[in-house]
Amino acid sequence: MSLRKVRLAVTAALAIAPGGLLAEPVSILPPALPQQPQPQPPSTQPPQVPPPVLIVPQLQIPLPQLSATQTAFLRGWLADGARQGLTSSTTQGDAALSGDALARAALDRASALHRGRVDTADFLQVWALRPAAYDPLPGFLAAVKDDRLPQWAAGLTPRYAGYEGLRQGLARYEKIRDSGGWPTLTAKSTAPEIRQRLRIEDDAVTDKEPITAAIQRAQRRYGLEPTGTLGVRTLAALNTPVGARIGAIMANMERWRWLPADLPVNRVQVNIAAAVLTVFEGDKPIASMRAVTGSPGNETPMLVSNIHSIVVNPPWNVPTSIAKRELWPKGRGTLLAQGYKILKTPDGGERIVQPAGPNSALGRLKFDFDNPFAVYLHDTPLRGRFTSYDRLASHGCVRLEKPIPLAELMVQDDPALAGRIQTLIDTGKTQRVTLPSEVAVYLLYWTAFSSANGTMNFRDDPYGWDKLLAAKIDASTRRAQAVVTASREP
Repeated sequence: MSLRKVRLAVTAALAIAPGGLLAEPVSILPPALPQQPQPQPPSTQPPQVPPPVLIVPQLQIPLPQLSATQTAFLRGWLADGARQGLTSSTTQGDAALSGDALARAALDRASALHRGRVDTADFLQVWALRPAAYDPLPGFLAAVKDDRLPQWAAGLTPRYAGYEGLRQGLARYEKIRDSGGWPTLTAKSTAPEIRQRLRIEDDAVTDKEPITAAIQRAQRRYGLEPTGTLGVRTLAALNTPVGARIGAIMANMERWRWLPADLPVNRVQVNIAAAVLTVFEGDKPIASMRAVTGSPGNETPMLVSNIHSIVVNPPWNVPTSIAKRELWPKGRGTLLAQGYKILKTPDGGERIVQPAGPNSALGRLKFDFDNPFAVYLHDTPLRGRFTSYDRLASHGCVRLEKPIPLAELMVQDDPALAGRIQTLIDTGKTQRVTLPSEVAVYLLYWTAFSSANGTMNFRDDPYGWDKLLAAKIDASTRRAQAVVTASREP
């Protein structure tokens, strides 16, 4: 998708709000840190990632002999796993490793930093992102030969500012934990007690500013309505243990490692946990809108794909699971009275279809992209949810606040379609519009990210994926350490 000719009307309709409900970073994936120029042109499509494979150094290739300086470096590097969110600070490596055992531990660490600590075989099905296969051995051999191990190690981590912000945040929150954490607040806490608590995470808190202003700043960091008062949700966020915040940071660092080294510079991106869609042009956010994502139990999957077409005035072919759980219990008469159609299936069964129209659950537009979960982006006649701070309420698809401007943006390079989306809707006819070029779409789950000033922001973990992933990271690291330790020469 070329976004260079974005019309003023489209950008105004999709404008990033400077405050209010969207007073949160619209760029959940900040631009990459400066890199050396590459000879290839920037990618505009998600990379074709081959199925992941477990990389094991070939036994016929002998591991290199390490010098004393190289041995010392690798031992120190391996002991620093907590800094990259690969282990808790209580998970210690073996500082006495040497020879082949040390080399194997270094290869394992390199793979973990480059493509993730958790093996894809241990992913949930809805974690449909798949890191590319990576063999660390060739680079390691070259680094030992050329005596460039520090440079090799430095190039393994994601080169995105978002990852670096989390790494710095992790160091800060581990210091907070090691200093005893933070006190518990209640609805009866005094202003000095509240300031003391807020100041632990927010250096800008002063004794002179109104306490409501300091609370509002914290509420925005947590994605809560900035009321300036200690409501139930605000107290819950402030009283979340620091260990849980560290686990969230670790989980989000791991998800960064699942992404390709370079994202498509033009893309549509959804933060599932925050229920926000962001449009990127040239790897920079140009527009944002509220979204509604899957409720717990109806999780929106993490995935990458390409939007290839838009269905105008789409009917809703009700999934069997939703029909069985929510519609059939109403009775046939009620369904027919509400405008649903009951159609026969080839196997003699029945299915429910909601015809296209203003009251269709899919609204007037549906954005299609290939995926095994049958999810998509779509319009909705239910607009009230977009004003809420609790927008995880769909069956797994992503409802859009401003679908028409987004569609106009995607078809603007086709003279036959540019500026005509509303006209096509007004015909009432169901039709599929093929995009002039496919648009990369990323559905991601970010619950921790850093502001430009280094302040950490957190969102709720509605699906419980942070805690689960943090546990998997720690368990995977312990298993890897056990394997390496067992391989030591007697």
